[in-house]
Amino acid sequence: MNGRSILITGGTGSFGRAFTKTVLQRFPDVKRLVIFSRDEMKQFEMAQIFTEKQYPAIRYFLGDVRDRNRLRRALQSIDTVIHAAALKQVPAAEYNPMEFIHTNILGAANLIEACIDSGVQRVIALSTDKAAAPINLYGATKLCSDKLFVAANNYSGWADLRISVVRYGNVMGSRGSVIPLFLAKAKDGVLPITDPRMTRFSISMQEGVDMVIWAIGHAKSGEIFVPKIPSYRIVDVAHAIGPSCRHEHVGIRPGEKIHEEMITESDSFTTIDLGRYYAILPARGKCSIEHYLQGNGAHPVPAGFVYNSGRNSDFLSVEQIRTLIREHVDPTFQPV
Repeated sequence: MNGRSILITGGTGSFGRAFTKTVLQRFPDVKRLVIFSRDEMKQFEMAQIFTEKQYPAIRYFLGDVRDRNRLRRALQSIDTVIHAAALKQVPAAEYNPMEFIHTNILGAANLIEACIDSGVQRVIALSTDKAAAPINLYGATKLCSDKLFVAANNYSGWADLRISVVRYGNVMGSRGSVIPLFLAKAKDGVLPITDPRMTRFSISMQEGVDMVIWAIGHAKSGEIFVPKIPSYRIVDVAHAIGPSCRHEHVGIRPGEKIHEEMITESDSFTTIDLGRYYAILPARGKCSIEHYLQGNGAHPVPAGFVYNSGRNSDFLSVEQIRTLIREHVDPTFQPV
């Protein structure tokens, strides 16, 4: 990362702030770090923490991924892009589909074209477990976005451009996720449970940031990287936060699954095990399975392999969930 000129779309979001903090702490010789987002108030607030005076490499650039010309201007002299801009709330997508399409799909297409035109060398796009076998519009837009980024490696021409995707599960304690909701609701003595069978993958924000930094250094082109992470049961999260609380079953929201997948059975034929991560490789393109198996100490997963939060071999216990809440959400947390 030292010496790189980096732009992060959606840079004022939860991931963008964590990524910025990590890069500035670990890589003091980063050349430029451009925070690209459309919210001027969030940029102002972030600039009070990461000032240009203290961190000469940082810049704040107002813009929207829906605006290709603005992206081209922002990408001047940039060699590395992290694409974190997206509309993400599943219920909102069901009622505002075109807004999600404009940002998540057409915004991705705009970024790809702008990166090709601007001489960008590396792009890492953030995805979600909901993009695997999607049943909601948000997941469908992210699947389409993933396909656009992977396919772009085939039509970027002679440009030295490598584009890959990082796909992971729910970020512990992120805005709109279940843990902050339960922490707030526990004070009332009632926790809303959508379905007691529900499971989710869990990753900390720092683990997500570290994975993206790893991908910048190791991606070849066209991979969808998937981390090996634990799952949690929604009822265990409820017991961890409010063991004395009553559970109120409210039903699954529009577009939700009981269990999430990150690798489907159909993906298994082009998926390899890299040790810490899996990589779903494109069916065709610059990066073949044979190439990976020869140079990375990797091995293919069994045919029919599925990476599903409900069938995961690693589940967080109630005590582990409490420990993670104290580490990543609220150091003063005590069960209610």
